Amino acid sequence: MAITAQRKTADALVDAFNSMSIPDIIALRNPGCKRTILPYSLRYPPQSNETYRSQLQSIIPAFRNFSLTVYEIIEDVQQRKIIMHLKARADTAAGEYLNEYMWILKFDEEGMIEDQKEYVDVGVNRDFFPKLQKALMGMNEGEEPNGTEGKDVKDITLPGP
Repeated sequence: MAITAQRKTADALVDAFNSMSIPDIIALRNPGCKRTILPYSLRYPPQSNETYRSQLQSIIPAFRNFSLTVYEIIEDVQQRKIIMHLKARADTAAGEYLNEYMWILKFDEEGMIEDQKEYVDVGVNRDFFPKLQKALMGMNEGEEPNGTEGKDVKDITLPGP
């Protein structure tokens, strides 16, 4: 069976995250694409491409050696959907970052992402990100986490409602 355009896009999205390329991540989304973080109990508002780009630009400097590993992919060609179970790992000022995601990606006719629902590990969201924010704020004067050179760590926006 031939690889579908949507599967190529999903694979390219993982590659873009592994290289931390914001332009490549955003380029895989159609102009009206929305990203919704789930579960809804976290109360994150849906993100447009511009909002998502801004969040990525803000948070990426806090992570080093970021990698996504795909555990499983389920593809429904007729519905133009792919579900991916992923694991994320990175080094941060607060120690090792480990997270688990379920992405539900809906594609347009050209294979571009038109909707992204992202289930996150609530425990990581609740426990790790405040710890990371505290570590970034408590760094010694002049000390910068990798990738934040010239950026005030107070400007790094971590996930939160």
